[in-house]
Amino acid sequence: MKTKVRQLLEEGRVDAFLAYKTIHGLPFPYLFTKENTDELESWAPFKARYPMTKLLLMQARQHPEKTFGVLVRGCEERAVHELFKWNQLDPEKVVVLGQCCPEDLARYCECWKPYPDTVDYGEPVEAVTESRRVKELEAMPETDRLSWWLTHFNRCIRCFGCRDVCPVCFCTECSLEHSELIPAGKLPPDTSFHLVRAVHMAGRCIDCGLCEETCPANIPLRALYKRVNQLVEDIFAYKTGLPDGKSPFTILGEESLLPPGPR
Repeated sequence: MKTKVRQLLEEGRVDAFLAYKTIHGLPFPYLFTKENTDELESWAPFKARYPMTKLLLMQARQHPEKTFGVLVRGCEERAVHELFKWNQLDPEKVVVLGQCCPEDLARYCECWKPYPDTVDYGEPVEAVTESRRVKELEAMPETDRLSWWLTHFNRCIRCFGCRDVCPVCFCTECSLEHSELIPAGKLPPDTSFHLVRAVHMAGRCIDCGLCEETCPANIPLRALYKRVNQLVEDIFAYKTGLPDGKSPFTILGEESLLPPGPR
């Protein structure tokens, strides 16, 4: 992996490469350039995850003239595909290298594709085809399920962590902060906060689980979005994060492009 990243930088195929650097024994996102390729020696595989594609989008918006490389796992590659489709990233300005998730991480995430299309590091492990989280919820009577969700939603402190960490939340203005849509100054917020966001994630959520990992109230958001994704696939035959196809929730023509901005 170090050799491939160094080669991309030295050959000028990318202006910078977003990967990880070990600092005091801990991995942190780091932007490598041709001037600091010696620091690549600190890279090592690990299980911790960061919103790498969110950081990539930030860099791409700040430097639209530059080409960036990025190290992706399966979910991060799905995010890149969706950002291409929504015209948030230019496919000509992004180069990806892929690494596989270890089996225990894939099992924990219940990931249906814990590896990228092109593997540059690691060995693909078996996908998880059925979600235990969703299965347990669907086994509940509807009234019990509603009470279960309300109990979790009522712990929300409206920190916006789920939105801020999400790799496919790319709007420059967020409707979740619109006082006429989501009442402000109220804790806990009503359920509209999470239900509105769930609708926005339909056809966009790439099932990375960072929202749930970030949530200080331990709300099981991943189960909610897994179910939303399942409905989208059942109704529209659309699998979020695949390189081909277009979200059924866009109204774009085949040649149209959606500019960055509020949705």
